[in-house]
Amino acid sequence: MLTLLSMFYYICLRRRSRSGTRGEALTSRRAVESGQRAVLPISVEVEQYAKEVLDFSSHYGSENSMSYTMWNLAGVPNVYPSSGDFTQTAVFRAYGTWWEQCASAPPPFRRTPKGFHSQDYIELGFEEPVYPTAVEVLETYYPGTIVQILACSHNPFSQNPPTDVRWEVLWSGEPTKVLTPQARQFSPNIKHISFPTNLLRLEVNSSLLDYYTELDAVILRGVKERPMLALYKMPIIDINDLSDSEEELSDLGGPFRQGGDGKNQRTGNGYFDKLPYELIQLILSHLTLPDLCRLAQSCKLLHQHCCDPLQYTQLSLQPYWGRLSDASLGHLQGRCTLLQRLNLSWTGNRGALTLTGFSSFMKACGLSLGCLELSCCHFLNEPCLEVISQTCPALQDLNLSSCDRLQSQAFAHISKLTRLRRLVLYRTKIEQTAILSILTFCTELKHLNLGSCVRIEDYDVVASMLAARCRSLCSLDLWRCRNLTDRGLAELVSGCRMLEELDLGWCPTLQSSTGCFQQLARCLPRLRKLFLTANRTVCDSDVEELAGSCPSLQHLDILGTRLVSAASLKKLLQSCPRLLLLDVSFCSQIDMRVVQELSSLFPNVAIKKSFTQ
Repeated sequence: MLTLLSMFYYICLRRRSRSGTRGEALTSRRAVESGQRAVLPISVEVEQYAKEVLDFSSHYGSENSMSYTMWNLAGVPNVYPSSGDFTQTAVFRAYGTWWEQCASAPPPFRRTPKGFHSQDYIELGFEEPVYPTAVEVLETYYPGTIVQILACSHNPFSQNPPTDVRWEVLWSGEPTKVLTPQARQFSPNIKHISFPTNLLRLEVNSSLLDYYTELDAVILRGVKERPMLALYKMPIIDINDLSDSEEELSDLGGPFRQGGDGKNQRTGNGYFDKLPYELIQLILSHLTLPDLCRLAQSCKLLHQHCCDPLQYTQLSLQPYWGRLSDASLGHLQGRCTLLQRLNLSWTGNRGALTLTGFSSFMKACGLSLGCLELSCCHFLNEPCLEVISQTCPALQDLNLSSCDRLQSQAFAHISKLTRLRRLVLYRTKIEQTAILSILTFCTELKHLNLGSCVRIEDYDVVASMLAARCRSLCSLDLWRCRNLTDRGLAELVSGCRMLEELDLGWCPTLQSSTGCFQQLARCLPRLRKLFLTANRTVCDSDVEELAGSCPSLQHLDILGTRLVSAASLKKLLQSCPRLLLLDVSFCSQIDMRVVQELSSLFPNVAIKKSFTQ
């Protein structure tokens, strides 16, 4: 019998081989007869660099230039195989755990799966859809940040609206710390998928890195012919499969118990009937959301426990961004009536969530909501923000980071959320009228992020309004604001004396010669974080004033200044015993010898000094 099966298998292979040979010969013959150039067989591997950067969560660079921006990942390498800190590469906004240690960072969500490590992402479009055989990422500085590579079934350059968009994980891993910051070509073993793709997504985690990671280019290799291994498709348990019908629950039996007639009946719940309700709730609180939804289908008792609104006071749907839809929110809606914290970051793009589904969920679950994370949610529009302002009267924490497709007029609705305490508007199109309206009515603000908000015309006016209306402000991010002057900064620090975090990185209009940085230090004795990145005018007097006036300082970035000496840095380190991070990259008076000397004297301080090869 085994011999017969072997012969049959051999004959099938021979026939497939001959058929393929005849087909290739016929193709070549027709090409020659028609006088055209012969087309390569579709099984030949295609190599292509990214054609376009489609979406990303953050970057170090400006919205109006190419330096350190994600747009540098399109096309051929600019730097590789060189190593070091180059402006022509793609750099994310943060690294390490420094940002998570700040008071402005929100607490983590419960029930986040242990396998979800992603902090940032970038999506890249390629010219031709292929079945991927390899993905290569050229990392030029502090590699090791990539934790997941995904492929999408949708062609981003198609004129047709996306339907049945599907994401498949090609490779995933845990955060790593590479021992050397030198350049490398990262090419993990990827799995075969059952559809061609020209849309890749890289997800990263920089928490273990000592400095900013830099990426130079991404190569997609693949074939146009479907590989044999891709014909087998693994079944996927979808988050939408949350049916709780009575028929399914009644068919699922529990342990037997003795009936009155002496016969066994399938109506008991065994030892679960003896456990206190609160104890079962505590056990279930350790399950991830998909596991909780699956367990709800096992029996009526566990269905009751798994649907208890107390299990859903915090809900993070960000790890399931690729599978979340209106139907998903509809299934969860009845369980989230006591919802207090909701994370929808990265979800709903390419038509997965609509205004109808989002509005229905918020109307049912927004009454007790205090925290709403909507980073990179491109389905948002003005009616969505209007719904939030109408259905979430208790909202205190709103994150719209990198919602860069949200039109400027939509932000006016935020001013109705008068109890706001944390507002993140990083990389949004908010304009001056809207932010002034928000500051007028949201006087309880403690944390405000206006980083890279390039449409605000006059930051001095914003600073003056903050000083007058938001005197309890604890943290303010003005990263890359282009027009804040010493006059606006003076008003700000005089009125907001509770500030503990202030990011003035890449604010070129501030000049040390006006005394603004020394006044800042004298007015803000509680200061714990100060970024003066790329301000070339920062000098020894400014550093010495910080040393004398800000003993609680923990994070200081003076990258790029030419006027700070080793002596003033040593005085700062001696006067600020809580200092943990000091970035002196591209400070011309501070060479590696000085960094090594100061690091040996103050081993608890991470002194950063980047290099260019």
